[in-house]
Amino acid sequence: MDINELFKIAVENKASDLHLVAGKAPIIRVDGVLKEIKDEPVLTQKLAQKIIFSLLSERRKEKFIRERDLDFSYEIKDLARFRINIHWEKDNVGLVARTIPSAIPTMEEILMPKITYQFVKLQQGLILVTGPTGCGKSTTLAAMIDSINRHRSSHIVTLEDPIEFIYVSKKSIIKQREIERDTLSFARGLKYVLRQDPNVILVGEMRDLETIAATLTAAETGHLVFSTLHTSNAAETVERIVDVFPPYQQTQIRLQLASTLQGIISQRLIPKINGGRIAAREILINTPAVANSIRENKIVQINTIIQTSASIGMITLDRDLMHLYKKGLISEEITKSYMRAEQNLGIKDLETEK
Repeated sequence: MDINELFKIAVENKASDLHLVAGKAPIIRVDGVLKEIKDEPVLTQKLAQKIIFSLLSERRKEKFIRERDLDFSYEIKDLARFRINIHWEKDNVGLVARTIPSAIPTMEEILMPKITYQFVKLQQGLILVTGPTGCGKSTTLAAMIDSINRHRSSHIVTLEDPIEFIYVSKKSIIKQREIERDTLSFARGLKYVLRQDPNVILVGEMRDLETIAATLTAAETGHLVFSTLHTSNAAETVERIVDVFPPYQQTQIRLQLASTLQGIISQRLIPKINGGRIAAREILINTPAVANSIRENKIVQINTIIQTSASIGMITLDRDLMHLYKKGLISEEITKSYMRAEQNLGIKDLETEK
């Protein structure tokens, strides 16, 4: 059993992920569903370790054994890239590989809402893409960054762990820096990127207080900054950012966030009727009403503001689900299961709108 062959099988089956775990045959996730790869044997502890360790240099192997977890990227030329996590479980080595397409999709191809095209024209501020793991945040960010790359003359610097999509400089100059290989941490990379004459900065993930603080500072000092958080909606995103800081700093952070935030895109990947998945999104634009809610710590008002601001481009998740349902892209059952029922809409209301 060869690891590259397993990666090829994953790509051929349009799988989002490949799982290797001792005691099971190799498993792929297709359209959100886990499936064993046919005709592949069950992985013994010894075989799983042999296959997974074949990906590692001696330096990486030593680091993995020492730190017990390891993230890195891997590429098969002319096929795809993979974001790989290897880990231990019950003293067995396991692997999860996320498939990263070689071609960066356009914003049109992933059906980005019209208002998001205004986000990529901004000169400064903070744009956040949020959602659970595996909801397409990296793809959405890549499409937005590459749109800037194709239409603007900018200096774009990315900080990633690990590097996922590979950009080719077009109208812009793009420099991609990987955590640990090119810089020691997100926070350290952000400290020094401000001295590198950037126009646009991509921070792979706002994962701790130091990184969040540095990201807000970068946006505050006149740069357009993109980043991600694992939160389910716009209001929760604001709360998460503020709550990371100790109470004595939270008032300052709310003021900083209210002045730097430009928009939040929260998304889910939803199963389509004829196979595949499509993104359903909530869109927040930082209007004066939103900024005031953040400053005054009235975050609960944000959901209401989104619901009542459709005319300027804000979208609730429920409304986007209704839109996909009316277009015949997702089923009635899926629509109902993902709706938050913020508008108290039943399926009869959906049928009426359809």
